[in-house]
Amino acid sequence: MTIRATIPRAPGSFPLIGHAPALLRSPLPFLSSLASHGTVVEVRIGPMAAVVVCDAQLTRQVLLNDKVFDKGGLLYDRVREGFGNGLALCPHVAHRRQRRLIQPVFNRGSLAQYADTMTEMIYSAIDGWADGQTIDVLAEMQEVTARTIVASILGQNFPENELSAMLRDFGTLSRGSYRRMFLPPSMAKLPTPGNRSYRAARAHLREALTAAIHTRRSEGTTHKDLLGALLEASQEGERLSDDEVVDQAMIFFFAGVESTAATLAWSLHLIAAQPDIEGALHKEVDAVLAGAPATGRCLADLTYTRNIITETLRFYPPGSLFTRVTTTQTELGGYEIGVGTTIICSPYLIHRQPTNFSAPDDFDPGRWDETSRTEAERTAFIPFGGGPRKCIGDNFGMMQAVLALAAIASRWKLTPAPGAKVRAGVRTVINPQGLLMTAVSR
Repeated sequence: MTIRATIPRAPGSFPLIGHAPALLRSPLPFLSSLASHGTVVEVRIGPMAAVVVCDAQLTRQVLLNDKVFDKGGLLYDRVREGFGNGLALCPHVAHRRQRRLIQPVFNRGSLAQYADTMTEMIYSAIDGWADGQTIDVLAEMQEVTARTIVASILGQNFPENELSAMLRDFGTLSRGSYRRMFLPPSMAKLPTPGNRSYRAARAHLREALTAAIHTRRSEGTTHKDLLGALLEASQEGERLSDDEVVDQAMIFFFAGVESTAATLAWSLHLIAAQPDIEGALHKEVDAVLAGAPATGRCLADLTYTRNIITETLRFYPPGSLFTRVTTTQTELGGYEIGVGTTIICSPYLIHRQPTNFSAPDDFDPGRWDETSRTEAERTAFIPFGGGPRKCIGDNFGMMQAVLALAAIASRWKLTPAPGAKVRAGVRTVINPQGLLMTAVSR
């Protein structure tokens, strides 16, 4: 194979700022357009060049080789500033140790104990809705998932005012992390209102979690929640430090609230537009739950509900993009890639290609039936990443989303509110902005 050095550059780059305006203002259409220019395409972000991977097999190559394509680059460097150096964000050199210590927290036996907590928190939120009430669906799903994840991480007796403050702070960090990707590092140090809010939010969250850890240490008792499991996590006498536990809790909270809330909100929006899908969902939850609450014991029978969540993750994967940085000179798609190059992979781009999924712009839960799935679809489906750095909480997130959707569908039918205009908003997570729906009791 002839190795080429010049990677095609995407059109529309401006002097000094490059493609940053498109990535800030309309990232999804811009990312989708790149595949027409090659399997790997260069974009400019300010003075820096980055390489976008537009092919599923090449994306898999990047994900599998986490030593050459290490966690880093625009996204992870900025997100680490806010959320620390936990398992989802740390570089390769720290990953194996953290994964080894934390893996037992997320094995299937451990996950089962969180299901009842999830169910209780989900129903406590949705049972407060009123028949005919118009709700901001994204905000409500953030409330549902926040209560669930806080109870799962910190236990159920967490003060309401502290929960509200944590939600505000995580929102500040999420918005700020995406925006800071496209700003020079020097600007992130300026004493602007946005930077001050970002730093204050980070400090408040770390203080709250550190205080919770110190309380647990002083109690000397074991708690059956994620924080308790993290504090107990050890192998051969090695434990996570308090700072490491805070880092893990920070990113688990972010992923558990932001990503799952967006997935649930999108799923409710998408099924409301297709009565046949909504009807099939209601039929399944009515048969499986038979009027009782959704529980972990129901999960195996909620196959269509799971298919809806899976298809939502394909249609609107929580992360529009993630970045890696090369640690050595390598080859990708027939091009020479130098050391220190930022690589951008986009689940949204890969999930919307007709070479990977038939009719990719159709929302079709049926494509995830066991008999319908193809190997190409399995390879191209990357909402949780892949390879050694695949999200450790993928099964936790799926369980949370399936239980929540089943619970909502068993009690409520959500219809679009008159005049509501929904658009995809992108920060670190793709979420539906302006999603107002009316709750009708079933």
